[in-house]
Amino acid sequence: MRKTENLFPKLLADFLSIYLPSQRNYSKNTISSYCDSFKLLLKYLKDEQNLNSDQITFKVINADCILDFLSWLETSRNCSRSTVNQRLAAIHSFFKYVQTSRPELISQSHSILEIPLRKTPSPMIAYLTQEDLQLILSQPNATKKSERRDLVLLCLLYDTGCRVQELVDLTVSSIRLEPPAQIKLHGKGDKTRIVPLMSNTTKLLRNYMTEHKLGEPHTLQYPLFCNQRKEPLTRAGVTYILKKYADMARTKSSSIPPNVTPHVMRHSKAMHMLEAGINIVYIRDILGHVNISTTEVYAKANLEMKRKALEKVSLIPEHDVSPSWTGDSNLLTWLEDFGKSLS
Repeated sequence: MRKTENLFPKLLADFLSIYLPSQRNYSKNTISSYCDSFKLLLKYLKDEQNLNSDQITFKVINADCILDFLSWLETSRNCSRSTVNQRLAAIHSFFKYVQTSRPELISQSHSILEIPLRKTPSPMIAYLTQEDLQLILSQPNATKKSERRDLVLLCLLYDTGCRVQELVDLTVSSIRLEPPAQIKLHGKGDKTRIVPLMSNTTKLLRNYMTEHKLGEPHTLQYPLFCNQRKEPLTRAGVTYILKKYADMARTKSSSIPPNVTPHVMRHSKAMHMLEAGINIVYIRDILGHVNISTTEVYAKANLEMKRKALEKVSLIPEHDVSPSWTGDSNLLTWLEDFGKSLS
């Protein structure tokens, strides 16, 4: 009798290697995260249900299996609810792909897509006050060439509100210094946006590019920021630079958070624009958010902080008014190799 084809490995391989990068334009980081989610699922099935990757079929991957997997992440691996939700989001995305590719699996896909995300408390948005931000930006020593680069990098990170990946991807061609000065950022979903540059940042950039001889036509595709080995800066490199100066500034201000990341700079830019009365639609466009609901998180956080501040000066007394895949059978190996190829 002819053996029934196992569709799961092939569909998963096509989902990760073709559909996400080619049709959805997902970044390598997102695809790598999705890959990690399925490696964990395969580990769960092997460790808890004694199933090797070649034994995993869509008959195994049902709603009960996914629910047990999510519980295993919380209890056995001590994952936070937000992490569990990230893993579930990857699984949801896969089964949306499955139901359009294989109509016979629509019913099973639908039952998995109905699994809700875990409820999580709204996280506090970490951001810097304008005073603390200025203190951090005052730390680089402008008499040193490397620290002049760091100052330009930090100012650009804040001034544009860009993501760290958008910063490291910048080339000389991304910058326009002539009025109106602006920068082209390449963001999520392969989308680009134009962000205006403030005059002080423009002056710093012009001096930096002159010093590093980045004004010639043949330098247009050169990376804007390099390390000492003349290699493009990495995300980790930018994070290290920011942490260095944030740690220096923290010795002078205890209000600076212990973990100032590039995303904290992005949050800071959003909150400072909101405090300045800038329209939230304009903030959305600067940050490159697809939906206004993403940007509204800052408005809600700002409103909550104002409410707490008002409560401290409230004179109203309190009253009690209450009444009385591929052909490779080892899918885990494929996932691990595929994940490495993304890094």
